[in-house]
Amino acid sequence: MSNCCKEGFKWNGEPVGKETTLGNNPAYVTGDNKDAAVLIICDVFGWKLPNVRLIADHYAKEANVTVYGEVIEPAMMEDPEKRKNFDIMAFIGRNSKDKRFPEITANAKELKSNYKKVAAIGFCYGAWAVLRLAAKDSAIIDCAAVAHPSLLEESEIANIGVPVQFLVPETDPMFTPELKEFTLKTLPTLNIPFNYDYYPGLVHGFAVRGDQKDPKQKEGLERAKNSAVYWFKQYLH
Repeated sequence: MSNCCKEGFKWNGEPVGKETTLGNNPAYVTGDNKDAAVLIICDVFGWKLPNVRLIADHYAKEANVTVYGEVIEPAMMEDPEKRKNFDIMAFIGRNSKDKRFPEITANAKELKSNYKKVAAIGFCYGAWAVLRLAAKDSAIIDCAAVAHPSLLEESEIANIGVPVQFLVPETDPMFTPELKEFTLKTLPTLNIPFNYDYYPGLVHGFAVRGDQKDPKQKEGLERAKNSAVYWFKQYLH
């Protein structure tokens, strides 16, 4: 993973949800729809980052769903020393796919047992898990979305079996031009609805860590939120 995965801006706003548990994991929950749920699988900043909670609140209100979302201290965004000292490869070692996917699967299955329809969206590190939850012949979720994905393998893209949305910035060292090309060639062959939403001039992390004071970044992160809301409304209701 790249340094862009540990940089960004903390947003202003007061989340309206509450902390709860999902399976054996602490989580943030917002919204009160009894039929449709969205699981957010976060980047390295985790579900305590205010940005993630504010996005969850928007999804809950605007898409009429209930949203559930090693936690890294959000202050890292504003402290260059903490960013420098944060070891991304050590984080990956502690949170490898083999270690994390069983508990993510358990959480998704718990949601599926309690809601008629379940979607999942993954930001950065969380994207690979969403695509695995969406795998054909074993899908646990009804639709999927990923934003500036990291650590994707071609096999995870080729095996998607539910409607899927990609929110893709122009510049992204983690979602390389080669992976973008593979994705664009592969999605039309999967016989599923898909949306590939492209954000010129923006960079990795824009959808959850963009600078709200920069007009172009603000427009992009709002457009990404609106695109995800539309996707959830389309396939959860």
